[in-house]
Amino acid sequence: MGNAQLQSIHVHPVKAFRGLSPRTAAVEPWGLAGDRRWVLIDDGGKVVTQRQQPRLALAVAELLPGGGVRLSAPGMDDLTVPVPRSDDTVWVEIFRDKVEGVPAEGTAAHAWCSRYLGAEVRLLHMSDPATSRPVDPEFALPGETVSFADGYPLLLTSTASLDALNSLIARGDHAAEGPLPMDRFRPNVVVSGTSAWAEDDWSRVRIGDVDFRVAKVCGRCVVTTTDQSTARRGTEPLYTLGRHRRLGGRLVFGQNLVPLSPGTIRVGDPVTVLA
Repeated sequence: MGNAQLQSIHVHPVKAFRGLSPRTAAVEPWGLAGDRRWVLIDDGGKVVTQRQQPRLALAVAELLPGGGVRLSAPGMDDLTVPVPRSDDTVWVEIFRDKVEGVPAEGTAAHAWCSRYLGAEVRLLHMSDPATSRPVDPEFALPGETVSFADGYPLLLTSTASLDALNSLIARGDHAAEGPLPMDRFRPNVVVSGTSAWAEDDWSRVRIGDVDFRVAKVCGRCVVTTTDQSTARRGTEPLYTLGRHRRLGGRLVFGQNLVPLSPGTIRVGDPVTVLA
């Protein structure tokens, strides 16, 4: 582990949109600054992700100073959406949680997203992640919160584990689908210089000067089978994870992290396993 380092950082300003890859990122208690603070909901208030709408892989949300976003997507004019000034909230149903979100002001953002997806959706912002949504209490410490991410503030993956998974795919029934790129797993931080699956045994890790608690292994879903550059779906990696990486009924890849302190991480930072 002496040469382990942070290879890349990924921030997703709108949940399910394509990620950005900054060289540095501020770490807040609920995740990387700007990550998944915006979300789409359907007309029933349920979160909309690539699970239902693979085309979201092709949409981009550029993070603007102050927390607004500039939306772009194939066939659409760019649209700038500021952080809403209103305090009026609506309920968002995100898996087992009900969370409050503030709708984007006016109708332009809702219309833009609805037109792109061909379905009625609304774009919402999380104004105060410090109080909005607790981390799953089964795996949380008191007071830990999260944005509109699936369940935890950050997701860590490693290049060695992806290489190992791609080797398994190459020997399997769907070899033509590999090798898969890391963006299939939509991580926040990617670590290089480890051995394959080393992260399975971590409980605390330091990236640069920032310490993180490893909360639990990440169960994977159909989004991983979505080519993030074409929005087409295949069978991998779920087929191979099902044969080789099944834990407690879940197909697993990567580890969920909770920050233990605020700070800033940078590409190239050393990664140290503390426990």
